[in-house]
Amino acid sequence: MNPDGWLAAYRTAWIERDPDAAAALFTEDATYLEQPYGQAFVGPQGVRDYWAGVTAAQADVEVRYGTPVNSGNRTAVEWWVTLTNDGAPITLAGEFMLTFDEAGLCQSLREYWH
Repeated sequence: MNPDGWLAAYRTAWIERDPDAAAALFTEDATYLEQPYGQAFVGPQGVRDYWAGVTAAQADVEVRYGTPVNSGNRTAVEWWVTLTNDGAPITLAGEFMLTFDEAGLCQSLREYWH
């Protein structure tokens, strides 16, 4: 899977709030750092557990990406999301820093959002 394919699959997983689909995009030893000073979620199960909790109250999710910047096995991309969380409208802007393995699965995800 190339970075564009990965991003499309991640977007679909978020829109459908599908923690299993999100987890399937990560390597067994992947790290997913949702906050710069937080503790990373590890491996597909860590991603799945995080996603199951964080997306449970979300609805009406729309995800847009900027133009990805790729260098070797690394990709950086801005994103924008609108959703409702427990019925409240939310708009988020953020950025992913991604590292991929040779099969196109994510080895590390660091995100910054506001």
